[in-house]
Amino acid sequence: MTTTMTTPQDTGAARLAVTAVAVGTFTVVTSEMLPVGLLTSIGTDLRVSEGTAGLTMTAPGLVAAGSAPLLTVAARRLDRRTVLSGLMALLAAANLLAALAPAYPVLLGARVLTGISIGGFWAFAFAMAGRLVPPSGAGRAVAVISSGIAVASVLGVPAGTLVSSLAGWRAAFAAVALLAAALCAALIRLLPPLPAERAGRLSDLGRVWRSGPLRIVLIVTALVVTGHFAAYTYVRPFLEQVAGTGAAAVSAILLGYGLAGVLGNFAAGARVPRRPGPVLVTLAVLIGVATVALPPVGAAGPVAAGALLLLWGVAYGGVSVTLQIWVGKAGGGEAGMALLTAVFNAAIALGALAGGLVVDRVSISAVLWLGAGLALVSAGVAGIGGRRTTNGS
Repeated sequence: MTTTMTTPQDTGAARLAVTAVAVGTFTVVTSEMLPVGLLTSIGTDLRVSEGTAGLTMTAPGLVAAGSAPLLTVAARRLDRRTVLSGLMALLAAANLLAALAPAYPVLLGARVLTGISIGGFWAFAFAMAGRLVPPSGAGRAVAVISSGIAVASVLGVPAGTLVSSLAGWRAAFAAVALLAAALCAALIRLLPPLPAERAGRLSDLGRVWRSGPLRIVLIVTALVVTGHFAAYTYVRPFLEQVAGTGAAAVSAILLGYGLAGVLGNFAAGARVPRRPGPVLVTLAVLIGVATVALPPVGAAGPVAAGALLLLWGVAYGGVSVTLQIWVGKAGGGEAGMALLTAVFNAAIALGALAGGLVVDRVSISAVLWLGAGLALVSAGVAGIGGRRTTNGS
């Protein structure tokens, strides 16, 4: 189904609309990543193990993985402004429920609602980018919206950790709830009417998976993201228990990680449009090197651990934008982005789950070796399949 497309009438309105969506992607990804820096506090307060607390990462990832492709089909005829503002309202409610949760099952239920919002918002946001601005500005709009995810992936955790250290883990969830509520109002006010351009079909998702180049990108995504989150979900317990890092120093190290990630995002973004495969190989190898070195080197103390976290941050900061552009070059379209969202979030969930099992049954150091192994395997797959996907063949 084709409908009339509505875009902002002036550059200022277009810029505000794109910025609102970018802040939206920042908010949903920050919500997803928030427990990473709060696991110790959540586990102590709600009387569960760190591995069990890690399920607060697993649940929204799994739900987001399923909701991304399903909402693309279910909401195929709805105005995108209504869809995005509704998903942001749901996110506000979910984070408020998490902040007030009297017991662990309630917190886990809140995280399930968070996953629905994450999957839907991420899948629709990128497809909208070109509709919010004139054709000449479409590329920049995509970059700005993508930056919301990249910045959240590397800054959301240290921001949540900082709030938690000042006022407790519940305050971190409450702060994100307030941000989501304000953003819901902003989306209603700033976005133009955006009727669905084409009714999505389940067959579109099958087409993406049958495409060899796109399938390679999705496999690489599963490997590198699973490896990263298996290790990164438990980085705070590692810093505290193995590197002997105090709470204030943990916040500082994670903030440094975040800033390094922002630099990595822009550095990768400058090279990805030409050769996404080789860029991903480099990033995955750096993640592997940093994580495999943390147990022996990081045990020397916070300074050594912090230096490796900076390297890790630079590398992972470029992963999201690299994968998004890679899907675009391989001809994925809206269906490709929905599947990328699904695989990315499923990998977050799987990584957090696998990491929790390893932490509980082996050790925190072992989970870093698991992350390193998966990152290096993803580099190999990207290296072998990168030429085909880069050429779009």
